[in-house]
Amino acid sequence: MSPASEAEDAARAYSEWQQAVAGVLAKSRRVDAAELGPEPQKLLETTTYDGVTVSPLYSGRDELPESPLPGQFPFVRGADGSRDVNAGWLVAALFGQDAQNAAEVNRTILDGLENGVSAVRLSLGGENLPIAALDLALTGVLLDLAPLTLEAGADAVAAAQQLFTLLDARAAAGDGVTDRAQVRVGLGASPLTDAFSGAAGVELADAVALADTASARAEAVRAITVDGTVFHNAGAGDAEELGAAVAAGVEYLRALTEQGLTISAALGQLEFRLAATDDQFQTVAKFRAGRQVWARVAQVCGASEFGGQVQHAVTSAAMMSQRDPWVNMLRTTLAVFGAGVGGADSVTVLPFDVALPVGAAGVSKSFSDRIARNTQLLLLEESHLGRVLDPGAGSWYVEQLTQQVADKAWAFFQQIEAAGGYRAALAAGLVTDRIAATKAARDADIAHRRTAVTGINEFPNLGEAPLPAGAAEAGSTVAGVTVARYAAAFEALRDRSDAFLAANGARPQVLLAPLGSVAEHNVRTTFATNLLASGGIEAVNPGQLDPADGGIATAVKESGATIAVLCGTDKRYGEQGAAAVAALREAGIEQVLLAGPEKIFAEVEGAERPDGFLTARIDAVAALTELLGAIDGDNK
Repeated sequence: MSPASEAEDAARAYSEWQQAVAGVLAKSRRVDAAELGPEPQKLLETTTYDGVTVSPLYSGRDELPESPLPGQFPFVRGADGSRDVNAGWLVAALFGQDAQNAAEVNRTILDGLENGVSAVRLSLGGENLPIAALDLALTGVLLDLAPLTLEAGADAVAAAQQLFTLLDARAAAGDGVTDRAQVRVGLGASPLTDAFSGAAGVELADAVALADTASARAEAVRAITVDGTVFHNAGAGDAEELGAAVAAGVEYLRALTEQGLTISAALGQLEFRLAATDDQFQTVAKFRAGRQVWARVAQVCGASEFGGQVQHAVTSAAMMSQRDPWVNMLRTTLAVFGAGVGGADSVTVLPFDVALPVGAAGVSKSFSDRIARNTQLLLLEESHLGRVLDPGAGSWYVEQLTQQVADKAWAFFQQIEAAGGYRAALAAGLVTDRIAATKAARDADIAHRRTAVTGINEFPNLGEAPLPAGAAEAGSTVAGVTVARYAAAFEALRDRSDAFLAANGARPQVLLAPLGSVAEHNVRTTFATNLLASGGIEAVNPGQLDPADGGIATAVKESGATIAVLCGTDKRYGEQGAAAVAALREAGIEQVLLAGPEKIFAEVEGAERPDGFLTARIDAVAALTELLGAIDGDNK
């Protein structure tokens, strides 16, 4: 078949698909298909918080030119073309947090290495492992086999000096490492991103001096971490995270080259830390796009061959929930999948109960750490996800999404540069304001339940045991950093419900008033029950009620509730709704809500009209806050 014939067949198939889409949409919307316009499929498109359009179908029409192989500019398919596909990405784990006993830290590190960990992140200083105990904590750890990254915050310089002393002592003692460049170390200095998050960190000048020293060492040492997760944790979209991180990276390059480092040496001093979320395709695209954008920076700097971005993925702290934390295992599995397929060099999985105080989920820290580690190992050793470099390559969807995310990230980076660079844009509030706007949009979607957070605003488990005291405060920081968690607003309502339960012996309750048969009211009683439970309110369902037989009065008396929700079909509302509202009020109900739209009662006034309407489009957080206030008398 000739190319022309193939193109004609493809165009014909696409047109037939469009017509099928128009037919389905016309039927569901009860309109004529002609009213949907020439491109009805656009009604099925979705738009991300970065303004990226995701189409309902990708075909050969969306094909992009094939990218070069992994290890070649622009590194979309991977910075390292020779990565061991039998090993895949590096399985990283964090040690030393809130730990003062170096011997115990050493034991946990060695245990992790023996059970699948292949990269070590070590927290030092403050409440974490003492810097002076670094030698003991790393006893028996072969740094040419397991790369090490330090996380010491404001103590990064002291920690680096301690590490350099250790490396020199090992080399002098003859540690058996014939090629010192095989020892890979990250010093973790991150002053520019610390300035955004408010974390204590070193000064930029100190980080530059560290990089200058690191570049002269025989080991492969990267002094600076460009921590994009701080933007993600504040609410940034994927492209915003990349754009802000790249802007910070460019600011580092300027400072390093002003110090006297060559551009190739400066590029070699940076590694990037990015968040991986449970949106697997967005995560795949983000890591691919991150390499593409950074390669463009290197190209502009005249060092294309050194533009392979070193990427460390950390599963999103913002997506972690306190309620029904077991769901976090599924979230992190999807996140690792996305990061691994997207080509991250190493991945850290946060424990599923990381947003809770230690032990609050009823398991030990060693158990949750093991689950986090095994999440990666199962994907690597049983699903073999690391066996193919860039398996998403050639997918019309993945390639288009990658390009769009890269374009949006580059545009945000240019906006920051136009404002005078990263530090100037940060001081002017440009970065903060942009991310705050995205956070507000996401919060609104979650509050309106347009975005589902399983176990939180959808399918909540109201029978879950109350959280221990202090859990709310613990949830505002995850792994030691401040995080705008997606579930926070609904979990605050659940906290109020817990307090009510402790004070009264029962959850806040609302009476359901089902009209008609189960077949008629089941959809809306289920909807109302789920909605109320997401705010910690128990729905009491007495079964079918008839306003004419006195059943409503009995149900109200037995429940003791002062708020009721009518549930039924639109037709049933038209027949019995007004009478049911009146019966509920007469029985002592102070507030009557209707599960459904207001149109049924558009012309009804007075005592027979409901006080409010519960639909899928309401701001659930606001509505549930008001209900809790009416029940517990503290409308805050």
